[in-house]
Amino acid sequence: MNVPQVISAVRRLKIEVPSWAFGNSGTRFKVFAQQGVPRDPYEKIADAAEVHRFTGAAPTVSLHIPWDKVESYSDLAAHAEGLGVRIGVINSNTFQDDDYMLGSVCHPDAAVRRKAVDHLLECVDIMDATGSADLKLWFADGTNYPGQDDLRARQDRLAEALSEVYGRLSDGQRMILEYKFFEPAFYSTDVPDWGTAYAHTLKLGEKAKVVVDTGHHAPGTNIEFIVAFLLREGKLGAFDFNSRFYADDDLMAGAADPFQLFRIMHEVNRGGGLDAGVNFMLDQCHNIEPKIPGQIRSVMNVQEATAKALLVDAEALNAAQASGDVLGANAVLMDAFNTDVRPLLAELRQEQGLDPDPMRAFAASGYAQKIAAERIGGAQAGWGA
Repeated sequence: MNVPQVISAVRRLKIEVPSWAFGNSGTRFKVFAQQGVPRDPYEKIADAAEVHRFTGAAPTVSLHIPWDKVESYSDLAAHAEGLGVRIGVINSNTFQDDDYMLGSVCHPDAAVRRKAVDHLLECVDIMDATGSADLKLWFADGTNYPGQDDLRARQDRLAEALSEVYGRLSDGQRMILEYKFFEPAFYSTDVPDWGTAYAHTLKLGEKAKVVVDTGHHAPGTNIEFIVAFLLREGKLGAFDFNSRFYADDDLMAGAADPFQLFRIMHEVNRGGGLDAGVNFMLDQCHNIEPKIPGQIRSVMNVQEATAKALLVDAEALNAAQASGDVLGANAVLMDAFNTDVRPLLAELRQEQGLDPDPMRAFAASGYAQKIAAERIGGAQAGWGA
């Protein structure tokens, strides 16, 4: 085991946290309010900065527009930098207005499509103001019934919208396209899988990449294969971590299937993804668990899966694969997965001047009690704000 090499690689791993993880969230049945929840984007970023303060691995914060709309985005960026973090990906929202009931960029009405594209262009303006490099696009567009709309025409509309926004990007900026196989549309989804996203981004050019979200696949989908393929093609732009039992559950990364997370990070490492400009982000809403600890635990889970992936004996694995030793090859992976890397990560944190146990350190910091006492009055942030 090359401990210095593992520590060096994990130290380079940076995990972005989403602003919306710190607001109230829930299911379509109920949103549960918690004490101390942020009331504006400035307080969201303050909470995100706590995740970085205790993990040393979360230096950027994703924004969601218009949920995080402010008068001055340059001022918000300066606020973040003052807290030791930076603004990361800008996420668009073309799914909450009444106009978008039948879609946004794929809507049959040109006026609605124009509204959606104008919003995406506004998000690029926000990228310019904040220094963000990535615009993340997820569309809820689709249909519920056969014959509801022309499937091919919707792809034409999508391509036209993406092309216009792509042309607005500056040097150093990227468009990253996310897919989801269902929800909220149930008959057809306009960007349902990695193949559709890949095809559109391939036609657009080098500034367009694909986002893989762990929760956006049908049960049994081999996500690590998708990761390996997109890395091979130079098209993996971002990876959104959450965890799921059934669908897009948005649970803490690695909570449901830590072995899957390990397998994914093995392919990320093997494909050079740790040093290929892939944006790793936690795309989660914490409904019943405390917000900040939920993010801290997720960062730790990703770090543990990554460290285990880095322990895979590549030479032994290659030899077993080349000789057709099925059990031997599987054993190489299982040996790495079954290694307890927590002492190694505790050592890394101590080297960085951090507490070796971030969860314990945050609990002892008194920050949760502080914000519960201070954030009295006003409207708590949540879906839509």
